[in-house]
Amino acid sequence: MGFLHVGLAGLKLLALSGLPVVAVYGTLSDLLSVASSKLGIKATSVYNGKGGLIDDIALIRDDDVLFVCEGEPFIDPQTDSKPPEGLSGFHTDWLTLNVGGRYFTTTRSTLVNKEPDSMLAHMFKDKGVWGNKQDHRGAFLIDRSPEYFEPILNYLRHGQLIVNDGINLLGVLEEARFFGIDSLIEHLEVAIKNSQPPEDHSPISRKEFVRFLLATPTKSELRCQGLNFSGADLSRLDLRYINFKMANLSRCNLAHANLCCANLERADLSGSVLDCANLQGVKMLCSNAEGASLKLCNFEDPSGLKANLEGANLKGVDMEGSQMTGINLRVATLKNAKLKNCNLRGATLAGTDLENCDLSGCDLQEANLRGSNVKGAIFEEMLTPLHMSQSVR
Repeated sequence: MGFLHVGLAGLKLLALSGLPVVAVYGTLSDLLSVASSKLGIKATSVYNGKGGLIDDIALIRDDDVLFVCEGEPFIDPQTDSKPPEGLSGFHTDWLTLNVGGRYFTTTRSTLVNKEPDSMLAHMFKDKGVWGNKQDHRGAFLIDRSPEYFEPILNYLRHGQLIVNDGINLLGVLEEARFFGIDSLIEHLEVAIKNSQPPEDHSPISRKEFVRFLLATPTKSELRCQGLNFSGADLSRLDLRYINFKMANLSRCNLAHANLCCANLERADLSGSVLDCANLQGVKMLCSNAEGASLKLCNFEDPSGLKANLEGANLKGVDMEGSQMTGINLRVATLKNAKLKNCNLRGATLAGTDLENCDLSGCDLQEANLRGSNVKGAIFEEMLTPLHMSQSVR
């Protein structure tokens, strides 16, 4: 397409500098003939500056801009030939980045198009505005980790998150946050969550626990708070002074174990077997030992340190024949428990629920039963008489 400018005195001037000026006269056909000769095309149509087709030379006015074409649809060359403002050479504007000493070559459009609101987009959208520093080779300096930057650059290139083996996703996530690549942050957070191993709630076995014991000095307190030992065989082990607070010891075999001064506060001992265990000075406040077997256990410490089972749930436990001198069972629940032939001298049973509890053959001398519930309790074959003052509510 060529274009003409209509000059004064009826002259139609070629608008581009250096092109010949032609005088137009006669009919529209004469104009097309002259345009074909001067522009080297086969002119068939003439349009005005707004794209209107001219079919009569009388419609042409001085200073009109005329467009001559060979039959193709009208295209305004003044707008079609110009790229959008600020994007001249945009897709072929290659640049090099020096990221932490490693060079990356990419295009300006890669850094801008995918995430237009990111830091990288603001840095390279307009030349010279950000004031980026360059090294001796002209590469733009960026003080970040190249290992973590590479997955980000590739994401901006093709929109896929691809991270090579050995690259920590958390590092890539921090770089994505630094550069403000919002869409990539979401991908990385999901990828990190999926890469985490599922939480292991499986119980600790005897073999695993023995390794812990062997690696711990005898005078050091082993911290097992909140751990899961459910169903484990811990029988005959030396478990003195270990912190089992809030641990899951349900259905454990703790027969003949030494739990002297162990902390079993709020631990779950339901259904466990603790027959013949050494429980001197043990702390079992608010623990749950419902249905457990504690036959022939020793709670009595010659040094005077008393076992504390205050507030414990001991429903249905079997504690037959246990030594419990001075034990603290205040406000504990011993409903339907078996305490036959137990030594409960000086025991604190104030406020204890002893409903339907079998206390046959027990030694309750100086035991405190004030406020306890003894409804249905069995006190046959008592070794010492139960004084009225011991059970006054």
